Amino acid sequence: MTNSAPGTPHPSHSSTVGRETCMDLFRVQANIPFNHAFSELSVMLGCINHLTTEAEMENDRLAGSAARILSGFAKALIDDIELGLNKASVQL
Repeated sequence: MTNSAPGTPHPSHSSTVGRETCMDLFRVQANIPFNHAFSELSVMLGCINHLTTEAEMENDRLAGSAARILSGFAKALIDDIELGLNKASVQL
């Protein structure tokens, strides 16, 4: 396991900002600890992987649409985590 560079916030001590949205309907919840956000992101990416495989193998358009929507959620979460990291590094 590698240590963070000096002055770099440790992800377990930071949280989401709550600014990023998906489909103009959903917003990432603010103050979610990064360790929880990364755990949820991992689950989402696993579902996206399964759905895209299903869409390719079975020509399942519904699975493809679900994967597209979930990937939008995952992107919003990643972008919000990045905002949280930037905010935490400014506060140091």
